Amino acid sequence: MNKKENPLYQENVHANHPFSPFIVYVLLFYGLWIGWVYFIYPSMQGLGSATLVYALANIGVRLLLWVLPVFLYLRYIDHVNPIVYLKLNTYWKRGILIGLTLSLLNFLGMVLRFGWPHLSMQYVTWNSILSTSILIGLIEEIPFRGFILQKLQEKVSFWLSNLLSSLLFLGIHLPGWIMLHALTWSNVISIFVLGVIFATIFHFSKTLWSSIITHSLNDFLSAVLFHIS
Repeated sequence: MNKKENPLYQENVHANHPFSPFIVYVLLFYGLWIGWVYFIYPSMQGLGSATLVYALANIGVRLLLWVLPVFLYLRYIDHVNPIVYLKLNTYWKRGILIGLTLSLLNFLGMVLRFGWPHLSMQYVTWNSILSTSILIGLIEEIPFRGFILQKLQEKVSFWLSNLLSSLLFLGIHLPGWIMLHALTWSNVISIFVLGVIFATIFHFSKTLWSSIITHSLNDFLSAVLFHIS
């Protein structure tokens, strides 16, 4: 195998790239997202949060602002294969198994805490299933664990990178919470802790699919089945 096609070789190569473009990316990402939340999202609510149109619009914006820039950055700034860098092509079977196993444990833990779930169609909408459950792991794990966490690891240790990326993960939620009057200490702590957990899962499994599946199923359990978020 040519060493440039070897994922381990690519991981060593991209670590030598300058860090300043990453800082610019982070600032632009947060600036665009804050602008979206405060100036465009209120109008989108007129579509009706339970409609398919709303769900597709929500997914489209997330893909445009959260996912696409990561792929463009990796391809045209770091000049690496985005799929390889994000660890989307490695140990995917193990990632699925880990994600499903952790999600089962999460489900059992929620049953012990909250009792058996009572499915209500009020919580089953196009958006809750497609945008904030099935695809949420992919959309949020690619920028935060796959990209931001690993870029930070090029400069500092994993655990410091974990804390910093988890703080950034918390920070991206703040504009929406503030706008919707949903900012609470409970939300702040839970999102930060989840960020640390997802990063740890990704780090030790060495595949992004483990944290993607764990993330998506956690949000499905929390929002759709147990109605706790």
